[in-house]
Amino acid sequence: MRRSLIAAAVAAALLVPGIGLAKTFKWTSQGDILTMDPHSQNESLNIAANLWVYDPLVRYNEKFEVVPSLATSWEQVSPTLWRFKLRDGVKFHDGSPFTADDVVFSLKRAMAPSSQYKSYVAGIKDVTAIDPLTVEISLNGPNPVLLRQLPVLAIMSRAWSEKNGVVAPQDFNRKEESYSGRNAMGTGPYKLKSREVDVKTVYVENDAWWGKPTKKGNVSEIVYTPIKQNATRTAALLSGEVDFVLDPPAQDLDRLRQQAKVLDGNEYRTIFIGLDVNSPELKYSNVKGKNPLQDVRVREALYRAIDIEAIKKSVMRGMSLPTGTMIAPQVAGYTVELGKRVPYDPEKSRALLKAAGYDNNFELTLDCPNNRYINDEAICQAILAMWAKVGVKGKLNAMPRATFFPKVANYDTSAYLFGWGVPTFDAFYSLEALIRSKGEGANGSFNYGKYSNPQVDKLIDAVKVETDDAKRTAMIHQALELYAKDFGALPLHDQVIPWAMKKNVTALHRADNRPVVEWITID
Repeated sequence: MRRSLIAAAVAAALLVPGIGLAKTFKWTSQGDILTMDPHSQNESLNIAANLWVYDPLVRYNEKFEVVPSLATSWEQVSPTLWRFKLRDGVKFHDGSPFTADDVVFSLKRAMAPSSQYKSYVAGIKDVTAIDPLTVEISLNGPNPVLLRQLPVLAIMSRAWSEKNGVVAPQDFNRKEESYSGRNAMGTGPYKLKSREVDVKTVYVENDAWWGKPTKKGNVSEIVYTPIKQNATRTAALLSGEVDFVLDPPAQDLDRLRQQAKVLDGNEYRTIFIGLDVNSPELKYSNVKGKNPLQDVRVREALYRAIDIEAIKKSVMRGMSLPTGTMIAPQVAGYTVELGKRVPYDPEKSRALLKAAGYDNNFELTLDCPNNRYINDEAICQAILAMWAKVGVKGKLNAMPRATFFPKVANYDTSAYLFGWGVPTFDAFYSLEALIRSKGEGANGSFNYGKYSNPQVDKLIDAVKVETDDAKRTAMIHQALELYAKDFGALPLHDQVIPWAMKKNVTALHRADNRPVVEWITID
């Protein structure tokens, strides 16, 4: 039944004018775009889908170097003041002019309480329009990575946002409905043509895009159709119904390499198990009146019980890089030494649990997305089986990512599978969001286990403003080492990301797992 529905959806897509042209890019992954609001949900598929419609001030080139976008040049006036010159003559999709006022509005919108993009505006004190084509960003202190925060920050039309009642970002975690959640209007290379949630989203080329003269690809239309089932995604590619699969199933890769084209490479995303180390009583557990996860011996036991090499071989089919830290090798601050795992040792796990008073009498629930990361539900199933062998009875609570993200964001969890990419390519992004104690702005904004260590916090706050590379790197290492000794979370592996596509599709594989459609060519 599901297969016929997918076929019907694809068939319907083919009836859209222009779809039959070679320049139409039909692609899929296991879950739908969550929202069209570019400051609502900080998730890679969402970011990709939004940056087809919206432009940032600066962007990354093929080598992840910062290059101009809506800003043509910039200068650091002082350690805490940056000035940006804006591109003249840029129009929004509705024909209205782009000005500095839109930049001020958009960056301040990203600071709003309902925004999930606070990590990208961290350290920004104020944004001011000096004239229609000049913006100044003032900082609370020196920020060595400001330029790498900006490529993900979409610039919206202030007038459009005010007209449609979306001055504040959609509060996705509170399940808010918003005009900006289903509609979009930017300055970017593509316009949103239609949006059917969980069915199909269509974009058409923006012929007036300022960057069109330098466009490297030939895609004039994008049709995105989410397909949940692994086998169906593979079948859709091999039958020609889609051109590209963002997340081909690991078990199908050998066949896809023979019959289609597969590009793969390391993603900058670390997959880990987050743990509630703060609540006085652990939710969804048989243990009442206390929280076993507050005991570092229990956390270490859970870590040592995970046979990560077995997961790599049997679940990931070799497409993972086991790790012992919270950042990937592409991220500034990573070292091989930090990445070494604590050894797999189920006997020691059992001994630690017994010493902590939990000898075969500890139950917990593991929340897990089933359409976000590569083989995410299968990873959770494997870990629960491993924990069972050391006397921890686990219950799997798997759900679509549209349900999962609000659940963990509201701290309604005791243990959860999570993945964290680093668009800034700098460890501070992870330290601030995942590890620092919950505080103002981006501090602890994704620290859903509520880990807190004053010594670690002090180091992270120092990293934020340190401009000496050697000193900064040393503090990053120290913070990550302390977190690892605390077993604040259980790192698993860095994802190896395969993209599968028809043989006539040429795309540039990227560590951020975001296809840049304006670079894609279909022969």
